[in-house]
Amino acid sequence: MSPNPSENGIDGDDEREEEEVEEDEPRLKYQRMGASVPSLLSSDAATCIAVAERMIALGTHGGAVHILDFLGNQVKESAAHTAAVNDLCFDTEGEYVGSCSDDGSVVINSLFSDERMKFEYHRPMKAIALDPDYARNSSRRFVTGGLAGHLYLNVKKWLGYRDQVLHSGEGPIHAVKWRTSLVAWANDTGVKVYDAANDQRITFIERPRGIPRPELLLPHIVWQDDSLLVIGWGTSVKIASIRTTQSKSVNGTYKHMPMSSLNQVDIVASFQTSYFISGIAPFGDSLVILAYIPGEEDGENDFSGTIPSRQGNAQRPEVRVVTWNNDELATDALPVHGFEHYKAKDYSLAHAPFSGSSYAGGQWAAGDEPLYYVVSPKDVVIAKPRDAEDHINWLLQHGWHEKALEAVEANQGQSELLDEVGSRYLDHLIVERKYAEAASLCPKLLRGSASAWERWIFHFAHLRQLPVLVPYIPTENPRLRDTAYEVALVALATNPSFHKDLLPTVKSWPPRIYATTPVFSAIEPQINTSSMTDPLKEALAELYVIDGQHNKAFALYADLMKPDLFDFIEKHNLHDAVREKVVQLMMIDCKRAVLLLIQQRDLIPPSEVVSQLIAARDECDYPYFLHLYLHSLFDADPHAGKDYHDMQVELYADYDPKMLLTFLRSSQHYKLEKAYEICVKKDLLKEQVFILGRMGNAKQALAVIINRLGDIEEAIEFVSMQQDDELWEELIKQSFHKPEMVGVLLEHTVGNLDPLYIVNMLPNGLEIPRLRNRLVKIVTDYRTETSLRHGCNKILKADCMNLLVKYYKEAKRAVFLSDEVDEAFSHRGEKSISHLGERLMSSMKSVEVKSKTRGGGRCCICFDPFSILNVSIIAFFCCHAYHTTCLMESSISIGGKKVAEATAQKTFSYDEYDNGVHDEDEDEDAPQMRCILCTTAAG
Repeated sequence: MSPNPSENGIDGDDEREEEEVEEDEPRLKYQRMGASVPSLLSSDAATCIAVAERMIALGTHGGAVHILDFLGNQVKESAAHTAAVNDLCFDTEGEYVGSCSDDGSVVINSLFSDERMKFEYHRPMKAIALDPDYARNSSRRFVTGGLAGHLYLNVKKWLGYRDQVLHSGEGPIHAVKWRTSLVAWANDTGVKVYDAANDQRITFIERPRGIPRPELLLPHIVWQDDSLLVIGWGTSVKIASIRTTQSKSVNGTYKHMPMSSLNQVDIVASFQTSYFISGIAPFGDSLVILAYIPGEEDGENDFSGTIPSRQGNAQRPEVRVVTWNNDELATDALPVHGFEHYKAKDYSLAHAPFSGSSYAGGQWAAGDEPLYYVVSPKDVVIAKPRDAEDHINWLLQHGWHEKALEAVEANQGQSELLDEVGSRYLDHLIVERKYAEAASLCPKLLRGSASAWERWIFHFAHLRQLPVLVPYIPTENPRLRDTAYEVALVALATNPSFHKDLLPTVKSWPPRIYATTPVFSAIEPQINTSSMTDPLKEALAELYVIDGQHNKAFALYADLMKPDLFDFIEKHNLHDAVREKVVQLMMIDCKRAVLLLIQQRDLIPPSEVVSQLIAARDECDYPYFLHLYLHSLFDADPHAGKDYHDMQVELYADYDPKMLLTFLRSSQHYKLEKAYEICVKKDLLKEQVFILGRMGNAKQALAVIINRLGDIEEAIEFVSMQQDDELWEELIKQSFHKPEMVGVLLEHTVGNLDPLYIVNMLPNGLEIPRLRNRLVKIVTDYRTETSLRHGCNKILKADCMNLLVKYYKEAKRAVFLSDEVDEAFSHRGEKSISHLGERLMSSMKSVEVKSKTRGGGRCCICFDPFSILNVSIIAFFCCHAYHTTCLMESSISIGGKKVAEATAQKTFSYDEYDNGVHDEDEDEDAPQMRCILCTTAAG
């Protein structure tokens, strides 16, 4: 039905509502039954259908009953009647099928045997229902009714089949349905329910008012389950819940119950429709209605004629899925053949038996879906609930790809279906130019298919949209071909808008999955062009690192002013590359840069550092950088930067005046005149004093100290350093007009100048602050100085005497020189022997030199040269030397034998002394060997 126009007369909202209605997804899908059906209906017309679990029975206008499989292939045919077949019914087992016809007969055929029973009632029969347990029950019961108005219950007895009239007298029987023990039928007055087990009528549901006669609009009844009866009649739908009693009949005949006992039904749902009902069936917790849309000639007041005219203007029948509240869930118009000429009663609807237990949320489990058969004279249309694949396909057809994807994932669809949905979804997004969204979905849609990934990578590249896909490209599981990764990197490198994404991509991708050469080829032509952005430089540097070209990477990192550049230098030992990037290093971290440049000053000479910094005067604060560098260079090597000391004076004056004086005192490589000019310009007084002092202009320096600094103590220190008496006089003269300075001068002249000299030069009447205290201090300091001098003189004299006595004792000792190794020496260590040898050699040289002046290298007793006799020698520090034998003989002759023995023994003691064993505190009275000449002369 079309929506009503809006009150404000604007059709936009109505159009949108219509579009939304049109976009509602159908609940059922349809297909015509093929195989044998078209040929069967080409020469006949279908009138009714019944569905069992294993087969279908189709009745025709010619009186034939065709048994078909679910594909429409004819399995069996029975020419059961001579007139139109009005109704068909299977038992629960599907072994028997019953049919009734306008020829007044009822035929029950066995489908698996030749058993066939025919019952004649001589009036057109409109409805039949077999006992659900017909095949298992020997009573072979069925109910039937027709235009005679009698509802028969046929039961097999001992003597044959017998009909029992369950009801009569209220018009023709139009429909009958049997479920468990309950039989429901419809006549002109309404719907009644009979309990065959208890042999009693359960209830009566009145025919809806205002509907056409049953001959024109047949009532349709169907059991939804054992207790729910669905009634569709004309434009009315009722759903009744039947409550049965447990009492049983005594004699098995129809028993008239009181009215109070008839109220065993609850109408749980009831609504009116805007269309005629040509069939009704349950659909889970909803209903499926075969709707006939009435035309102008089918108005509610135009059913008086016995046969409606057929002018070919009827509308298509519709299958509607509605709730028990008549909320439409889906509406589908069926394009059946010849629908223009059909009326409502020309259609019928049947459904396959189903339990409905697997129904949940509008979906059935696979294989448990209900099947619906819409029968028209020339068509049989099969309808069944749409499955997940149908739902997904419908979503794709209507462009709801995202919902289709969600449906596939929710139902854990097959990989082929997921691939198809994913491919169509991506195609849709590409057509809509939603490249970023398409790229973000690729990991979910393409999953682990390397071929699919590569296909879409090249497709994005063809569209020049590959950069948006790069963040989602997998590097493992699956790993793609190298070409795919290289194409992606090149796409990022050649699109300035995505340069910022190239670096994180290069860092996150393992280097082994691509070659860097194609990327270099794409980036390097952009160097020194406007398209060479900083992110691209950094990415190129990272690629150089990956490729092992660290020098090129360093150059780019330096241009980018990367803070971690110094760590990069140390890690890859790139000190040679630093030579060209001094300015950049200083701008990144001047302290670390200076330290690096000082450490590598052999590789990077100061001249190159200074020239680069001066050349970068427009890029940085180069004077400050020069100051830091030259200051550190001077600390490390005062002479390394001597060519720049003149510059350094000015830099100290600008950036670190406190250090200037230290620099001036330490350096000898700056021009004094220029340095003085700078100090005057900067008003650096102490520095001026020092420079004037070095220039020899001590008086001017003194004037600066006194007149500008006003520091008499520093003036005194300056004059003391100059050691110039005239300068002292100049200091005293300049201090006369400042009595305070005279007092300080008096305090500090002790040790430098005689205070009396200053006092004598003072004019009479000059008032000096704190003069008395200062004179006392002068006297005290003078006494202290005098006392210190006397103490120092005494200490000096004592030291001189002690050293002289020590020298005299040493001079009296002798040195024993021999070519033979005494037996006592053989037990000494190698170190002592070596030490002794060194001392003997040095002593021998000393004796040799001095003996040339005194003995001429000869023995002072026998006067033979020492070289011609192979005997031991004894030398004294007085420079006299003797043969050991000569000295012994002379000593014996002078002092006697006892003295000689003592002398011989002492010889070895001297030897021990000269080898470091002799004790300085040895007994002075012990016998000692003495020089014969010196002792004789002394005597």
